[in-house]
Amino acid sequence: MSKPFQFKQFSVQQDKTAMKVGTDGVLLGAWATIEDSVNSILDIGSGTGVISLMMAQRSFAETIDAVELNDEAYIQTVENFEQSDWGDRLFCYHASFQQFVDEMEGEEYDLIISNPPFYTSTYKELDSDRAMARHSESLNYKELFGGVVNLLSKNGTFCVVFPNSEESNIIKLAEQIGLYPAKITRVKGTPTSEIKRSLIQFSFNKVEIKLNELIIEIDRHVYTKDYINLVEDFYLKM
Repeated sequence: MSKPFQFKQFSVQQDKTAMKVGTDGVLLGAWATIEDSVNSILDIGSGTGVISLMMAQRSFAETIDAVELNDEAYIQTVENFEQSDWGDRLFCYHASFQQFVDEMEGEEYDLIISNPPFYTSTYKELDSDRAMARHSESLNYKELFGGVVNLLSKNGTFCVVFPNSEESNIIKLAEQIGLYPAKITRVKGTPTSEIKRSLIQFSFNKVEIKLNELIIEIDRHVYTKDYINLVEDFYLKM
């Protein structure tokens, strides 16, 4: 059995699931705004459950639900929830997001968060489990946003991470169904590298967008102050 990924307040077993703990998920979990009024949170596509666990550490939300389609990832998420200090607040549903939306009609969440599968041709060479986890064909963006609109409370927020190249398309798609960007952080690995990811927070309200950039490293393993400030509550070596 491989070693768990050890965070400051919890550990994540990741031997069963194809999707390991990665920078995208941890960044999103640390970056998402959690208002004091947030009482219910949904994590779409839990993988190892790391984002849900971060939500439990960061908030007093009574309900933190996750939904995961892949069998092994579902089992892993449940194990990680049970081993944490917040097992009584965490619950994972074994279903596709589409099924979950149908079954949870009338339910609302104050914060929905997702590190969704990205579609790129490079993933086609991966083994089938990892490819499914990283492929947007099992949950396309339209279905993702359509489901979020049905489950998000009136003043709720939806936080998500996408490849930066998808940013304008995603915003257009969201606006067509009544979700508007409130905060965008564009992430790059080093000061000279290209912007790789966009962290985006959506809501039903049209507001002026808070836009900024986050650089992760100045040099190999020499992290920027902004990045350290964001993740130091989680990573052991920060």
